[in-house]
Amino acid sequence: MNPEPVAAVAALVLAYGLVSARIGRWSISGPLVFTAFGVVLGPAGLEVLGGRFEQGAVELLAEATLVLILFADATRIDLRLLRAQAALPARLLGLGLPLTLAAGTVVALLLFGELTFWEAALVGAVLTPTDAALGQAVVSNPRVPVRIRQALNVESGLNDGLMLPVITVLVALAADEEGLGPTGEWVGFAARQVGFGVLVGIVAGAVGGRVLDLAARRGWVDGAMRQLATLAVAVIAFGGAGLLDGNGFVAAFVAGVVFGYVAGHQCEGAADFTEDEGQLLALLTFLYFGALLLGPRLDELTPAIALYALASLTVIRMVPAAIGLAGSGLELPSVGYLGWFGPRGLASILFALLIVDEVDLAGADVITGVMTWTVAASIVAHGLSAVPLANRYADWFQSTGEATPMPEAEPVAEMRNRLPT
Repeated sequence: MNPEPVAAVAALVLAYGLVSARIGRWSISGPLVFTAFGVVLGPAGLEVLGGRFEQGAVELLAEATLVLILFADATRIDLRLLRAQAALPARLLGLGLPLTLAAGTVVALLLFGELTFWEAALVGAVLTPTDAALGQAVVSNPRVPVRIRQALNVESGLNDGLMLPVITVLVALAADEEGLGPTGEWVGFAARQVGFGVLVGIVAGAVGGRVLDLAARRGWVDGAMRQLATLAVAVIAFGGAGLLDGNGFVAAFVAGVVFGYVAGHQCEGAADFTEDEGQLLALLTFLYFGALLLGPRLDELTPAIALYALASLTVIRMVPAAIGLAGSGLELPSVGYLGWFGPRGLASILFALLIVDEVDLAGADVITGVMTWTVAASIVAHGLSAVPLANRYADWFQSTGEATPMPEAEPVAEMRNRLPT
């Protein structure tokens, strides 16, 4: 093992840890810091970090990160609470999500003539999930009404898992359209991936959650092993699905939802280790994103990619969100707040890499390039705007809400947020 990159990464983690709270007050997020240093340390800079993102240890890092993030996000969603306060998340996910996918597909077709319809749909699908952790102040500022924070929190926690089966099917359709296998083979593959993924996830989450809950109630499990056991449920779901030709990432997400329902209250704090490890892996993923994806593409920003990135962060996200929220009674600043803070982050990076790894599509390089620049733009734009816009929105709400009853102020029970990165 080459000690130079290991030492460099460890030094960066230590240095960021020492000043993270201070620079966080300046709207400088962890993803922004690690992406920037990735560019500096990668092949486009000092060449300390090298290789390819989809190979070897970096691929393992990416896969482990996605498994933990999907599982941890899903466990944060309390289905019992969600049933009582699903109005806004249902609008963002039920209407806003498919409209965002459709808008992203249409814009990709218009800007990238070399893409087939299904490849354009993959561009839209990869950049549909949001990552609230990129603008943590948006969902953690206590002055922002809980109902608004909760809507973004739930949307971010569920949309990546909801898009996984869609992306799996789109990959199959794109591969079938390009003749990369016998007709229908990829469709059958997608059905197995989704079906067995869901089935294994349900079983792993239910059995793992119930067993851990029972053991915890009887005092058989100490704190550290309770956290490790929670992590094991995610890994079992991922590996078990793979044995049956199912999608391990779908299984991890479904297992997290079921685990949270079965054991979320009884095993309070059991997911802390999962989230801590997920935070570390997320930062390392952003580091390698900067080194191996963004750095080598610094001279590949075309007008079409720049226009798509701009559209993805604005009209492709904000118009569907506004349509989904129509009739909710929310004031225009709230609709704008919910629409703007749809950052593209980890899920987009990892979904694009999964596509490249799964099948050799003709448009794979375009898909990866568009994702890379859109995520890079989101890291900067949403990271730097999170603190000032959250404060400005909170000021507006406090000054307006005191004089006029507002649906934004409707009380809701708050679920756990993803840890900031």
